[in-house]
Amino acid sequence: MTSLKSAVWIPLFDELADPRVVASLAAAAEEAGWDALFVWDHVRWRSPVRAVADPWVALTAAAMVTERLRLGPMVTPLARRRPAVLARQTASLDVLSNGRLTLGVGIGADRFGEEFSRFGDEPDDRTRAAMTDESLDILRGAWTGEPVHHQGTHYTVNDVEFLPKPAQPDGIPIWIAGFPGNTRPRRRAARYNGFFPVNLTSPDELAEAVAAVQTFRTEALQSDPLAPPSDSATAGSVAPYDVAVALEPDVDPAPYVAAGATWSLTEFDPHSVTQAEVKAVIADGPFR
Repeated sequence: MTSLKSAVWIPLFDELADPRVVASLAAAAEEAGWDALFVWDHVRWRSPVRAVADPWVALTAAAMVTERLRLGPMVTPLARRRPAVLARQTASLDVLSNGRLTLGVGIGADRFGEEFSRFGDEPDDRTRAAMTDESLDILRGAWTGEPVHHQGTHYTVNDVEFLPKPAQPDGIPIWIAGFPGNTRPRRRAARYNGFFPVNLTSPDELAEAVAAVQTFRTEALQSDPLAPPSDSATAGSVAPYDVAVALEPDVDPAPYVAAGATWSLTEFDPHSVTQAEVKAVIADGPFR
């Protein structure tokens, strides 16, 4: 199954809430032939989880001990991150890793750990979605290295140049996450580089989501000059596009590949995951 790429995807909780542990897992994953290490981005989770690591520190540690592995948060809720700060963080990590960062983005949800309401952050989904879209506009502008001028409902950037630019010449790939059946995340995903439909229940559900995103993507490529360009080898065709799915390690990914998946991410129980469990999955090798 050579068309599928495989990522180790871990919650940074409890035994994994140590950047040194994450770095060791990243090094092992690279040696075992995995294509990426992606990490959860949370500041709190429900019981019994107690310890939580910062994803950017953990990813920096992973970048320092690997050379080939793609890295990234999967996914970061932009509404609780200042876009100017995130622009600096993402560009710095992309430079450090020689262009290996993928940015997973979502609007976040309060129900898993009350990580918006407990900190006085925005609890409303629609408002966070609007904040996410503004942040994405700022990030794409910042990564060009040109001065950013943004006067929005939620954020202001007044003539600021963000340097250094990311190492990837076309900017950092952005994958948009969304729950099944929600139209707005699909429309958002169509304007970027990939889609991560979370909490899938079947390959058929994935196929329906992929078809919807590709329809929106064709429309977006016609209207957005900043959208990833069409494939020059085939006039008018849609550019190569990533679709990620989260699967338990023993699930056959073939039906999901047939439904449009290009990446498979290992799924672990966040309430019970252990370092030993992740090491064993890594040693077994990637989905193929």
